[in-house]
Amino acid sequence: MNYIELTVTVEPKEQGSDVLIAQLSELDYESFVENEKGFCAYIQEQHYDESRLNLALSLYADFFKISHTSKTIPQQNWNKEWESSFQPIEVDGKCYIRAPFHPAKEGFIYDVIIEPKMSFGTGHHHTTQLMIRKLMLLNVKNSSLLDMGCGTGVLAIVASMMGAGPIMAVDIDEWSYENTIENLEKNNINKVLVHKGNAEILQKKIFHTILANINKNVLLADLPVYVQSLEKGGNLILSGFFETDITELSLKATELGLKFEDKAVSEQWTMLHFIKPA
Repeated sequence: MNYIELTVTVEPKEQGSDVLIAQLSELDYESFVENEKGFCAYIQEQHYDESRLNLALSLYADFFKISHTSKTIPQQNWNKEWESSFQPIEVDGKCYIRAPFHPAKEGFIYDVIIEPKMSFGTGHHHTTQLMIRKLMLLNVKNSSLLDMGCGTGVLAIVASMMGAGPIMAVDIDEWSYENTIENLEKNNINKVLVHKGNAEILQKKIFHTILANINKNVLLADLPVYVQSLEKGGNLILSGFFETDITELSLKATELGLKFEDKAVSEQWTMLHFIKPA
């Protein structure tokens, strides 16, 4: 699978990048990497639509100075791209996420190895770290767990290290499906069942904790399925969206009978924690 790398330059960068990233996240762009002049955004080649992109950017032409370029990155080049920039991540002094070519570091409870391919969830993005922070505060030992939109499988891996089980990891992307299996093997974890698919695969399955780090539109569409698949007293942890999306997602969740428990924000990216009443 090829990806399109979109390089966006925006002035002023501080305000413009956040606004444009939020806009592009609605257009199937999967990940974003900020730089000094703006950011790079990545989208699967088959989802790239130049006319939709131009329309989205034109909405802010009166507020920011915007320019962009794009190029196709073949699937086989992702490893090289990520290995050249991948650096270990420390989360709250407890979880250390590193590539296989980095040495382990003492003092961390969870030492997680992630092969740096272009799957969302290497640990660098704010949403992944928000999810890991919340996960490490939960008691998931010996309880069922779903990592929905698993990307690299990093959340399923941390959950397994915490003693959760059984665990299911699901992603619609073939690359993420394969990368999750690879990363599970690298961490010597064999009790996670990995599936390629979407929320339809959850029919008649029940979990104590559901982790879903996906974009807002997918979360809104799939919330009824998550609620149906969540056992009473269970946790639903959501991320992958901006602080401005809290109200819409919270209203939908409460309409479906969930109880708001907690939230966290990092650089406008947000995590929401809901509980299904017993």
